[in-house]
Amino acid sequence: MTVDKVEGKLLWEPSQELQSKSNLKKFMRWLEETRGLHFETYDELWQWSVTSVEGFWSAVWHFYDVQAKTPYDAVLVNNRMPGAKWFKGAELNYAEHVFRHNAGDKAAIMYKTEVRPQGEISWYELKKKTAAIAAYLKSLGVGPGDRVAAYVSNIHETITAFLACASIGAVWSSCAPEFGIMSVIDRFKQIEPKVLFAVDGYRYGGKNFDRLELVAKIQEELPTLEKTIIIPYLNQHPNVNGLTDAVLWDEALEENEDAVLRFEAVPFEHPLWILYSSGTTGKPKAIVQSQGGILLEHLKLGGLQNDLKPEDRFFWYTTTGWMMWNVVVSGLLAGSTILLYDGNPGYPNAETLWKFAESTKMTVFGTSASFITACMKAGVKPKEQFDLSSLKSLGSTGSPLPVSGFEWVYEEVKEDLWLFSTSGGTDLCTAFVGGSPLLPVYAGELQARALGAAVRAFDEHGEERIDEIGELVITEPMPSMPIYFWNDEKGERYLDSYFDVYPDVWRHGDFIKITSRGSAVIYGRSDATINRGGIRMGTSEIYSALERIPEVVDSLVVDIPVSSEKSYMPLFIVLKEGAVLNDDVKTRINQVIRQNCSPRHVPNGIFPIEELPKTLNGKKLEVPIKKILMGTPVEKAVNLGSLANPASIEFFVEFKQRMDEGLE
Repeated sequence: MTVDKVEGKLLWEPSQELQSKSNLKKFMRWLEETRGLHFETYDELWQWSVTSVEGFWSAVWHFYDVQAKTPYDAVLVNNRMPGAKWFKGAELNYAEHVFRHNAGDKAAIMYKTEVRPQGEISWYELKKKTAAIAAYLKSLGVGPGDRVAAYVSNIHETITAFLACASIGAVWSSCAPEFGIMSVIDRFKQIEPKVLFAVDGYRYGGKNFDRLELVAKIQEELPTLEKTIIIPYLNQHPNVNGLTDAVLWDEALEENEDAVLRFEAVPFEHPLWILYSSGTTGKPKAIVQSQGGILLEHLKLGGLQNDLKPEDRFFWYTTTGWMMWNVVVSGLLAGSTILLYDGNPGYPNAETLWKFAESTKMTVFGTSASFITACMKAGVKPKEQFDLSSLKSLGSTGSPLPVSGFEWVYEEVKEDLWLFSTSGGTDLCTAFVGGSPLLPVYAGELQARALGAAVRAFDEHGEERIDEIGELVITEPMPSMPIYFWNDEKGERYLDSYFDVYPDVWRHGDFIKITSRGSAVIYGRSDATINRGGIRMGTSEIYSALERIPEVVDSLVVDIPVSSEKSYMPLFIVLKEGAVLNDDVKTRINQVIRQNCSPRHVPNGIFPIEELPKTLNGKKLEVPIKKILMGTPVEKAVNLGSLANPASIEFFVEFKQRMDEGLE
């Protein structure tokens, strides 16, 4: 299959059979049969979902037969942002909706790690272990509202621990074990947890990382901790003598092996979990989302947008420090088998996850744009190397997927494949622009705005724009929006984060273009956008152009104001091994940016760098690097504990010194 490298080129269309059997079509038929609402197209349905907000979310509630101990009095009280109150009076439990899928011996979880061979956990076993851990937590005095922290890997025990917390109304919060010690403490200290789950260590890229010493340090910094539960992962028999009030996972299970799983009914807005902003500047915001809000949003996301069904095997490569872990867990709400992989996706080579897809008969493969481009660079040809006959869809998120990435999927993975690029955020723990099984796929475009997500593109005056780049805003409340930030009693930090530009309208901080056909293009963070001579451009457009330069593996660009009329725009690039930044490469870089972006966005200088600074979730540090180069002290510009490679910052500190000396 050969396609031109053009944004907006039609790449795939869903078959009539796929559309007819989709959950979305079933929902549309249900609306017509039960509510007399007829919609011909996805766009008509979306328009209704954001203009009849109460009608839409009550429909989701009843379509999915949400079980509540007490019914709701009203769908939405105070239809405004912030301050919206959802499903007043209802009491329910997230975990109860997971375990209403009484699937017995069917696999609930399939897993593989660099430590463990491929295996699976049945629904029966998951429920039994969840009951045991829930009983153990209750024996410690953990109850509704108590916080439970987790310094854990993406393994089946973590899913069990989370579901146990949810079942008793406790509040979950997790960090991946590769997080730096201060990064973990900055997060967990805010929420004062009563219990800590932790792995003894992990393996990544073939290297072992013991974590028991760090767990001891975390304990010292969390005076509210009463018990630590160690999950043996790196070693079968870890030595926990250096820890305070620690117990091994298996001991907690054995003490309560006959426990019966019960579900604590909690108010709709009772906290389910606490997520965190990336923490690139200052302490991370502790974002609190509700049991009911996440339940409804994830029933909709998994069921209607991603078309998950009980027969599916749902995978997204993630760690426990990224919101996509929470989305993976939500696959259980659909009765799907969820697939977990823990380790380096590029170790021992770029074929690792494709092998996992083949061996598990994966149906939904979720990954990041950076993984797809890495496979492109490595010359992986999945359709030739692996049996992907079970694969029906591939999702991409984390950063904008370039046109070349779209094309590669159809050329090298599978021609008849539903590719859905998605964009959302930790703040709502969902994708508010993403997939629809009823719509075609166009190169470089996200298929549609998600149901119930009133996403618009606003200009600086708050006017909506179509086929033009604008600020991504949400104009109607959604149930999974944060109920509050932890320790933000007056809501000032919450207001400053989302409502500081457009009153009563959520500004997300991304640039977006909504096309006249309802699809969307994401252009990266609006606060890292480059405005040169009046032409605004998202950094992703420059990165996308650089995909055409084979010597360039990765890149970062920032624009530094020099005066009211002038700026300095350096481009930092990671070169392919063995490549050299000579005049020919520089010329081709400048040409590709001039031709594909604009002449005004040709960089003032191009500089090779060994590695780009990135967060633990793999995001480039555009804004913090911009601040450093503008003179902000490092300690105020970036939280080093939130970085995967903090030593990489030193290059930019030295670069700033050379700028000041006039050497750059």
